[in-house]
Amino acid sequence: MKVEWLSNGDVWANSYIVGNILVDAGVLPMAVAPHKEQIETIVLTHCHFDHIARIKEIAHMCKAKVAIHKSDARGMLDEAQNLAMHFGARSPGVIPDIQLKEGDVIGDFTVIHTPGHTPGSICLFCEKEGILISGDTVFTDGAFGRYDFMGGSRAELTRSLERLAQLDVEGLFPGHGEPVEEGGSRHIAAALSLIKSGYG
Repeated sequence: MKVEWLSNGDVWANSYIVGNILVDAGVLPMAVAPHKEQIETIVLTHCHFDHIARIKEIAHMCKAKVAIHKSDARGMLDEAQNLAMHFGARSPGVIPDIQLKEGDVIGDFTVIHTPGHTPGSICLFCEKEGILISGDTVFTDGAFGRYDFMGGSRAELTRSLERLAQLDVEGLFPGHGEPVEEGGSRHIAAALSLIKSGYG
């Protein structure tokens, strides 16, 4: 399975293209344009603005359906929840076509509900290839997403990291920072150890 990394190189979140799926929509539409004919579904790992900023333009360009966990669906419209004001912006105002839940299957991925960063944060896991697209739940530097924004919870994030630590992960593709193609489970274990140590 090929996972194509689209990086903005700044505060905006990573996006990934896997087959006919685009994960997250913080990148500029021009970065997605070469793939617009193949993308059918845009999966948002959570509702924060750096992940959804260009969803309206990209979804229109690709004629794609928008999917997000049901617990973050309201955040697509709620600027307090999606943090648009932190970026000096307004909510993109997109109502999702698909409200996801734990265990849903999209392409080769299974949805894992990993609350803590936001109530509806998700990861996408392909068990066959050991690939985890992790949004802001866990990063490849052994860190984890913030839990001090609206709807965040340190206890829930700890439980989410405990769940992810049970998976056999090779490729780890986070919402920020560089992805790794080997040894993803080590990064998750490091993040779990860090949050349990009392850090943050």
